[in-house]
Amino acid sequence: MKRKNIVFNAEEFLQVIEETASHVSGRQTIPMKTTKLSLPPRIEMMTPGEIQSIRKRLKVSQDVFARLLNVPTVTEVSWEVGRRNPSGAALRLLQIARRCPDALLSTACG
Repeated sequence: MKRKNIVFNAEEFLQVIEETASHVSGRQTIPMKTTKLSLPPRIEMMTPGEIQSIRKRLKVSQDVFARLLNVPTVTEVSWEVGRRNPSGAALRLLQIARRCPDALLSTACG
């Protein structure tokens, strides 16, 4: 195992200690790093026909489609007949399946 020499910088160490003490006492705030991220737009509801066309494009049964989406079969069937509407993560996953159907069929990333 390689050993790495660590150079101790006392001035830097004291500066960090002083900044931390100022922060804890409320005299100074420590800025947090942030990252700007473009979020995708909200997903519009899908019609039962759109959900059915995604499934048919994948050439799978309702049962298999439900398993790919990790939802009960009765839920998937309810979406296709219009009794229920997908929401949240299921709606996003359906959007991904519509744009890139192979993403649901593959467990490999890359």
